Amino acid sequence: MHITIIGAGVAGLACAAEFTARGGNVRILERGSRVGAEACSWWAGGMLAPWCEGESAELSVVNLGQRAIDWWANHTETLVSSGTLVLALGRDISELKTFANKTENYESVYSDQIAELEPDLADRFHRGLFFKDEAFLNPRKAIIQLSEKLERLGVEFVFNNEANISDVRGTDLVVDCRGLEARDISKTLRGVKGEMLLIHSNDIKINRPIRLLHPRIPLYLVPRGDGDYMVGATMIENEERERISARSMFELLGSTFALHPSFHEAEIIEIGVDARPAFPDNLPRVYWKGEILCVNGLYRHGFLLSPSMAQMAAKAVFEGANIPESIDEYSS
Repeated sequence: MHITIIGAGVAGLACAAEFTARGGNVRILERGSRVGAEACSWWAGGMLAPWCEGESAELSVVNLGQRAIDWWANHTETLVSSGTLVLALGRDISELKTFANKTENYESVYSDQIAELEPDLADRFHRGLFFKDEAFLNPRKAIIQLSEKLERLGVEFVFNNEANISDVRGTDLVVDCRGLEARDISKTLRGVKGEMLLIHSNDIKINRPIRLLHPRIPLYLVPRGDGDYMVGATMIENEERERISARSMFELLGSTFALHPSFHEAEIIEIGVDARPAFPDNLPRVYWKGEILCVNGLYRHGFLLSPSMAQMAAKAVFEGANIPESIDEYSS
């Protein structure tokens, strides 16, 4: 079967991997000049933290997200299985209790355990939650490694291609993974702005993703190696894709300083802004639009849920499986 996927973001690449594994002949059309150039997945945090997501996401996200850890372990060399540490300052300790009540698969940790996990944070935090089974990856390296693997398997990449979905020819199936660009056929998609910082500091070492709870703007910080850290991220109901707001910059930096004062001397390497595609319920969908198969609406769960969405799509194509109306059915 000849399959054309439009969009080389994390959803398109995951679909290509699943289709190729089932014998599909796949090509990917991408409007950017390279993998990641036009994809919001380039700005992702890369946390594979399904149990932490239970604090605000549906149970289906938690269940499907657990499958992503093994999937990415088989497709990238960047996966680090070091768990997630959730912390709160003394004035916000009630936030830690609330987080614990909404999640599972964690252990409560105290000063001695925090000192073992993150020695540089031991003097500042005396209580936390440790989600030992969670993992993280470097999203940029991950999608590049995945695309290189797909090329070795025979997937054709066509870059700088502004594909009009109605004009794609010479293929048995078209798969739409365009994100927000798919609003021409998926009218209910909306953009949710996310902003992040990439900073560098040689004054502190963090070994795993840290979530610092705050009643207004929770922070997550993810190590990227060699003293680099990704700091994120906001969720703003607008579709601005280029400029960070002053308020977001202040709040992200302020929360980073609250995590540890050493970050006052950190260097800002990069500021990232993009709009994530989301449906009204913030849950992803695999669905048919006529003869076009669509995979979209990953919201802020691109790396966490794209493997399951791609597997759902592959079962629909190669096994004739019915697509569940809700991912709740697929996750059960």
